[in-house]
Amino acid sequence: MSSATFASTGDLGEKQVTFAKLGEGAYAYTAEGDPNTGVIVGDDGVMVIDTQATPLMAERVLEKIRTVTDKPIKYVLLTHYHAVRVLGAAAYQPQAVIASRGTHEMIVERGQEDYDSEAGRFPRLFQGIESIPGLTWPTIVFDDRLTVDLGNKRVEILHVGKGHTQGDTIAWLPDERVLFSGDLVEYNATPYTGDAHLGDWPATLQRLRAMRPEKLVPGRGDALMTAEDCATALDMTEAFVTDLFEAAKQGAARNLPLKDIYKGCRAAMDPKYGHWVIYDHCMPFDVTRAWDEARGITRPRVWTAERDREMWAALEG
Repeated sequence: MSSATFASTGDLGEKQVTFAKLGEGAYAYTAEGDPNTGVIVGDDGVMVIDTQATPLMAERVLEKIRTVTDKPIKYVLLTHYHAVRVLGAAAYQPQAVIASRGTHEMIVERGQEDYDSEAGRFPRLFQGIESIPGLTWPTIVFDDRLTVDLGNKRVEILHVGKGHTQGDTIAWLPDERVLFSGDLVEYNATPYTGDAHLGDWPATLQRLRAMRPEKLVPGRGDALMTAEDCATALDMTEAFVTDLFEAAKQGAARNLPLKDIYKGCRAAMDPKYGHWVIYDHCMPFDVTRAWDEARGITRPRVWTAERDREMWAALEG
């Protein structure tokens, strides 16, 4: 079983940052399994995809952007509502913040609870938390698709289905076949499914497969530079989500208590996935959500800092 400390409160080591070029005007800011940020540069300006958790941490992304362009940040795109992805937006001073309607709905319903919850789980990712001016609110909200022209750089912004959250959004460069997936896809990193729609996720991944990406920036993990590696990341993510949900459904069908289902999921999944980044952190949240969905709770329950601690004590205590 996993760590004695709550969630990732004991994870304090600095990560090595990589700023990788995927193609003309397409970049990935990655840090050894910490949340990734995507960058797209056109003739007229820049789009930043996911912001980091605080303006202080976003400043480090800006420093990398300024090594390749001095153009203004025109857009920040939120792939979903999680605090670790959105609360650094103020640092970029964008002209607009884009999100799907499903993401906007989540910010309204549970944005502050999520902020409080995530900051308590993973303090290292919230360096300079005092620099956060408040929740990040989108100024452009779309339903299914939106096309943005950055100047000789067409960006397709799509809500292709539920998965990691109800509002998951991708950015796609059709000419270069570069996909920015947010946390719909991970690479050698554990999918967090605490707010997921596990029954929908595999079909959403299939829609991404059908786009045939040749480069991919996952939510966590290295930027992927070949079609084969993109396919591998999609397969890895789907395997994890499917194994998790199947194990939870089997336990729920037998009316097992959550703690027993958790033990069963860990026994089945530790050998296959236990070496992935943030696995011990994610699994209590992942199994709890999978158990809920297996019992017919289709809309994920709101995580609060208090609920986090109670769940952790019940499963890991």
